[in-house]
Amino acid sequence: MKVIFFGTPEFAVPSLEKLLANPEFEVLAVVTQPDKRRGRGNQFTPSPVKKIALARDLPVWQPERVKKNAETLENLADAKADAFVVVAYGQILSKKILKMPRLGCVNLHGSILPKYRGAAPIQWCLYNGEKETGITTMQMDAGMDTGPMLLKATIPIALLDNANQLAEKLADLGAELLVETLLKLERQEIEPIPQSNSEATYAPLIQKTDYRVDWSRSALSLHNLIRGFFPNSTAMFRGKSLKIIASAPVGPEYRSQLPEDIGVIEKDWTVLSTQSGHPGEVVKICKGIGPIVQTGEGLLLLREVQLAGKRAQSGWNFANGMRLAVGEVLE
Repeated sequence: MKVIFFGTPEFAVPSLEKLLANPEFEVLAVVTQPDKRRGRGNQFTPSPVKKIALARDLPVWQPERVKKNAETLENLADAKADAFVVVAYGQILSKKILKMPRLGCVNLHGSILPKYRGAAPIQWCLYNGEKETGITTMQMDAGMDTGPMLLKATIPIALLDNANQLAEKLADLGAELLVETLLKLERQEIEPIPQSNSEATYAPLIQKTDYRVDWSRSALSLHNLIRGFFPNSTAMFRGKSLKIIASAPVGPEYRSQLPEDIGVIEKDWTVLSTQSGHPGEVVKICKGIGPIVQTGEGLLLLREVQLAGKRAQSGWNFANGMRLAVGEVLE
């Protein structure tokens, strides 16, 4: 099967590699976003997908706007591919492009559709505290993740999974599902299922204001924000920006879901449960573990943080190095 692969970030890499490794497929070319300036040197850096394509000597097309680029449109039409495969490409395909391949355009989406249509499904499902998520393959249409569904696969979400960790799991799961989908499409073994718009939810682009840690919220909702928007959730400490990179809600109801190194807090629960402070106030500093902060409802352990101008560090190293005291308030 001749395919053209559209993709950009690390999430798309396992899918491209799986297609390249399978003798049933011939990847004719890769379409990816233009190189971006990144890092301290502000140098142009190729996307993760482009790096794989170049290593395999594949043609790479990087139009600023794929719908408007005459050369890319001509290349796509001339390729006469059986399918276009789209995994986190980052641009909307026109109706003209969608009609080009024999089997249509197959998209791999990081949610159980029709839930979490849009740009950031993994982040928002964590933010909302979902216990399960998955991957859906679908035939693309002109809408935003509205096309008929082909196959689905699901996985549970652990309490401490963050967006990067969950994305890695879903990327590997999706690569397997993508190959199965394409082969079954070729054999006409899949009946596309229309999505129910009444059941749809949305996962829009994340805004900077979404990153703000408001200590008046509950410990669980803050934990979900921190892991969902990893590693950018931000509070203030002594007048400086403090990123909360990893956290854990504290309480007996979470004990079975926490690793042993955090679970030792359980022995202090009788004392902790009687302590309370204002939202954002440090109520205890657990030696070797980190500070525990009062929220609007419940307690939150800060497992990893990054103070502006500093490297990321464990909650304990932060508390120890900054001589954090019980009663100090994070803003």
